[in-house]
Amino acid sequence: MRKRVCVVSAAILFLATACFAQMGGGKPSPAASASCDLGGGKTIKTDYSSPRMKGRKIYGGLVPHGEVWRTGANAATTFVTSADVMVGGKAVPAGSYTIFTVPTADKWTLIINKKTGEWGIPYKYESDELARVDMKVSPLSSPMENFTISYEKTGSGCTLNLDWEKTRASVDIAAK
Repeated sequence: MRKRVCVVSAAILFLATACFAQMGGGKPSPAASASCDLGGGKTIKTDYSSPRMKGRKIYGGLVPHGEVWRTGANAATTFVTSADVMVGGKAVPAGSYTIFTVPTADKWTLIINKKTGEWGIPYKYESDELARVDMKVSPLSSPMENFTISYEKTGSGCTLNLDWEKTRASVDIAAK
């Protein structure tokens, strides 16, 4: 009798865990956001899903070099600016956009796309691109388990940082 109770309890726990996961609990790539205050009521906000490394090789593995990446997981990553900005020297009018990246071992490209609301992959939105911008690539001092987007305040604006595994890709953003 005691064995039956243990087996039934284990089965219930397993089913409850499976249902919880299907309902969105315990997501492997939870929602995250980052923002930048440019001053004078001008802001930038980025919403994304943050995948985990989980012992995998990320760049050149899970995220292939030389291919467009949705820059996160799940739905495509958003980039919403309340003011006209300069991203890596390219003009971006106030509005809502989607960002993608093309990572390689030593150079990244940020894609700012006018199309919004898409899932993220496969990438088929070349005709909706607003700009492609070169990003700086540098090594992180220690591995980053969670993919993280952040903004770092600078004198004239913010630096957008994309950190994961052992890599940081960044680009400067300034209000126009």
